[in-house]
Amino acid sequence: MKVAVLGAAGGIGQALSLLLKLDLPAGTELALYDLAPVTPGVAVDLSHIPTAVQVKGYGKDDLAPALKGADVVMIPAGMPRKPGMDRSDLFNVNANVVKTLAEAIVEQCPKALVGVITNPVNTTVAIAAEVFKKAGTYDPRRLFGVTTLDVIRAETFVAELKGKNPADITVPVIGGHSGTTILPLLSQVAGVSFTDEEVAALTHRIQNAGTEVVEAKAGGGSATLSMGQAAARFCVSLVKGLQGVEVTEYAYVEGEGEHARFFAQPLVLGKQGVERLLPIGSLSAFEQKAMNEMLPTLQADIKLGEDFVHNA
Repeated sequence: MKVAVLGAAGGIGQALSLLLKLDLPAGTELALYDLAPVTPGVAVDLSHIPTAVQVKGYGKDDLAPALKGADVVMIPAGMPRKPGMDRSDLFNVNANVVKTLAEAIVEQCPKALVGVITNPVNTTVAIAAEVFKKAGTYDPRRLFGVTTLDVIRAETFVAELKGKNPADITVPVIGGHSGTTILPLLSQVAGVSFTDEEVAALTHRIQNAGTEVVEAKAGGGSATLSMGQAAARFCVSLVKGLQGVEVTEYAYVEGEGEHARFFAQPLVLGKQGVERLLPIGSLSAFEQKAMNEMLPTLQADIKLGEDFVHNA
């Protein structure tokens, strides 16, 4: 089993790589790629941690060998968000990053499961899909926008508010991965109830949690540690799926297109990536209204990514 992390020397990349070194199955090869000159050092540093995961670093000229034969590729590469920016401000820089990396995946590991973390995820996943499609290698079951951070934040915030252990809370989060496109289904949380005011406040906090971190870091970065943990959890689930263990997660994938071409929803992971999509269940009036209002934004985000590749 080979897992490649593209953008491994950045804030998310280092946190993700550390957790993968600890959590991947024994015998896994972990390939760390980044443009930054520090990348081989990050790999050496991690290689001193006593687990049976082999770590190798690859510098800017070694993207091809980093990807060669990878089973799973995680992409945190790109520019992070700074104060005053929203995720769409990142588009101009990060669109090219994702396009370049997707083209290399086509060449080196077209059958890999690919987890896109690079923001704006609503758009960058569409870019990767169109690159794969152009090359004739696209399989919608194998491409994911990683929205796990929205789920873990929702579970943390609900547990905090209700005095529960986050491990005992499950919050479905559907839609997209920025602002109002992030839709937590608080009406489906078992074992707790919310007032209308709590629903409105929690929904707003979950949707704007990334900004909460950006502002708290005061220009010093975005959500790297929590995103690293969320991405590691999702990556380990992908690996378990490939090993034949079915795992349920939420991710932003191309499904049946009922709401938008790409949509974050519950799914079962297995040997082919997405084994099956699960229903989102019934929505409250508040959630249905929020969904109806955000869908045009999500659809426009997706079209931006499609057009970027078509017009390149």
